[in-house]
Amino acid sequence: MTTPPNPIATPDQHAFERRGLELFGHPRLVSTMREIEQYWIEANQPSDEMRACLEWAFEEVMFGAVIWSLNQDPLYPKVVTITRLRHKLGELQIPGTRWGIDNPDSVYRVIPISGDEEYVIRGKLGEPRLTENYFTLWDRQMGTVDVLNGKDLVLEADGSFAISVDSRPADGRPNHVRSSPEAFQFYIRDVVMDWSRERINELSIERLGGPPACPPLSDEEQLERTAEYMWNWVKDTIRWSAPWNARPENEFNVTIDRDTDGALRDQIYNVGRFRLKSSDEVMLLNIDLGGADYFIAPISNIWGTTNEIVDRTGSLNRAQSVPNPDGTYTYVLSVDDPGVHNWLDPSGLREGVLTLRWAEFPPEGPGESLSANSRVVPRSELRSHLPEGTRYVSAEERRAQLAERARGYAWRLRED
Repeated sequence: MTTPPNPIATPDQHAFERRGLELFGHPRLVSTMREIEQYWIEANQPSDEMRACLEWAFEEVMFGAVIWSLNQDPLYPKVVTITRLRHKLGELQIPGTRWGIDNPDSVYRVIPISGDEEYVIRGKLGEPRLTENYFTLWDRQMGTVDVLNGKDLVLEADGSFAISVDSRPADGRPNHVRSSPEAFQFYIRDVVMDWSRERINELSIERLGGPPACPPLSDEEQLERTAEYMWNWVKDTIRWSAPWNARPENEFNVTIDRDTDGALRDQIYNVGRFRLKSSDEVMLLNIDLGGADYFIAPISNIWGTTNEIVDRTGSLNRAQSVPNPDGTYTYVLSVDDPGVHNWLDPSGLREGVLTLRWAEFPPEGPGESLSANSRVVPRSELRSHLPEGTRYVSAEERRAQLAERARGYAWRLRED
């Protein structure tokens, strides 16, 4: 069977990653990053475990700011994927770009937009059709200006589509996103729940009208913008973390349901910090979907990046999890393998952040049963706390689970 191309690995993506790597080594930005790192350490006062995450997490957050900052000119828009894992591009080692408490299921892409311009986004649907796919148009504060649900796309016979983007009403035009003077950028998310089978949509962008009124940014202007984004990425992460940092550990009751400040419309988040005193403690997490078609439980660190997600179960979504007989889900978060299928593996760390996400509800919205409850129990008592019907796994079954997981993710890192 012919392997389909990777819609992430476009010529534009390659060009941005090469250019980003050049900027990443620029003396001015290297100096800026030293200042930011010290600032972030002093602001977070990390434990030894969280301090150990900083080296690789900081690189990702900073390189993520570089890539995003390069695609901010609405006169020269491109489709660029953000929050990627570390990968090879030819002989180049491209850093990861995870940031902002990323969702491992999501392929996030951004496109700069001006409300004074007209655009068309062209694409072709991935197969099978994704459970969740949104074209969200943001203002500068990450507030929603307009949004198009990918399930509402009107398609051609071959699965292709075109989305019109301008400040006029749709007036019968299908696949229309209405911009405004506040419109700043598209934040497009394709959520891959079945890693082995699903593929994201192919996308491209064209600005309509005459030649651009202004030239692209100069090198000096780009350095200034990139330094600004680096600072913003860190300060936004600190600000977003404040609500759950102020709450007791091992409780999940900071619920976010809005379409501002980066949160996404029609998705519910429940965020909390966990801390296990030792490897002899485990956390049980009981989840009721409340009618959601989509759910994920990813583990992050205080720097806003997920931990190991390919070769370890650092996140589990609904398709990767085994439900209880009553349709709820029980997860075990523990440093060592507890021998259950639904193991949330914190990559050897006893503390971190869980950002639970529910989405794709029925028309009447989330059910009243939607909930997340947690408790910490001794590892020796784990089985007595697990519900009847829990799926246990052997060491061989765990290896098979992890191998399937890695195979399912591998296409996102291919560069062909």
